[in-house]
Amino acid sequence: MQTASLRWHLFCRVIDNFGDIGVCWRLAQQLQQVHGQRISLWVDDLASFAALEPALNPALPQQQVQGIAVYRWDEDFSLPADEPEVVVETFACELPPRYLHFMQQLTQRRGQQPVWINLEYLSAEDWVRSCHGSPSPVHGMNKTFFFPGFTEGTGGLLFDAQLPALAQELASAEARTAELALYGVHNIADNTRLISLFAYENPALPHLLENLQQGPQPVCLLIPQGRISAGVEAWLQQPLPVGQPQQRGALTLCTLPFLSQPQYDRLLALCDLNCVRGEESFVRAQMLGKPMLWHIYQQEEDAHLVKLEAFMALYMQAAAPELRESLLPLFRGWNQPGLPMPDLQPLLAAPQGWQQHASEWQQGLLQLGDLAANLVQQVVNRV
Repeated sequence: MQTASLRWHLFCRVIDNFGDIGVCWRLAQQLQQVHGQRISLWVDDLASFAALEPALNPALPQQQVQGIAVYRWDEDFSLPADEPEVVVETFACELPPRYLHFMQQLTQRRGQQPVWINLEYLSAEDWVRSCHGSPSPVHGMNKTFFFPGFTEGTGGLLFDAQLPALAQELASAEARTAELALYGVHNIADNTRLISLFAYENPALPHLLENLQQGPQPVCLLIPQGRISAGVEAWLQQPLPVGQPQQRGALTLCTLPFLSQPQYDRLLALCDLNCVRGEESFVRAQMLGKPMLWHIYQQEEDAHLVKLEAFMALYMQAAAPELRESLLPLFRGWNQPGLPMPDLQPLLAAPQGWQQHASEWQQGLLQLGDLAANLVQQVVNRV
């Protein structure tokens, strides 16, 4: 059955570099390309957006990118000329008062308000299921909370249908060699473990690098330019320019240029282990069925550690006991300064158990359906 084409207005504030806009842009593209929806997107930081989407011109206040209307969201932004059936505020960004007044007038004139969705941050905590889909009366209208999640009763995770197959596409030795050559990495032995590193500043980083350097397992660490780069160079005690790998014991380090979203997906699909952060890269690694080490976004009063433990409880639920005993200290040590960073070498020497668990976890997530499709269905049921 063909879904009706509705006009959607999406709003995004860029809080932490690229995570918020990364999720919003993937969602906007899927709604438009897969589900035939008409999308307008307001973003308050077009410079960060342009780093992810090279077709975007950050100097323009209004433009079309891949069939999506993109607007700069600033204090003087113009009210839209079109009237939406759906309004989505992402990650509690709060709609501006002028736009709220516009929605109220539209509701009075139509006799029916636009479907108003608050797309929330991802969490594995138990309370998410009870809040998912719940309405909240505000400004004389109803806003519905939509929560991504890892279980039934949530909105699922954001992924596209082609993503799970990407890891298979890059699995052969020939594909791996060709992909590494794009980054200036050559002559890597077949038994070398490929690890991507995308993280916030992390005091556990030196321990990880020293462990990889001193171990028997050859490792190639692929580091997209970002917040962790300064820490890597401090450990090396020298710059690490793009495309100029450095060798330290068993460890080869290579800085990559900042990658677009499709390029970053390919990096995740290529690697045997992905060190990811925040929400967007965290979800992509899981939906590729790859082992991953998550650096969660730090919150005040260590609220993020509650979220970390909630996720680990789900992620480890069906894991073999020996894998659980290895991964729990690893995730905790990577996220809690003061805790020891465990030896990664046993997992690198015998990665099959972690890889099998990651694949089984991925299959469970696929059963929930993708977030964009679930969101469209929620909206269609309300229109």
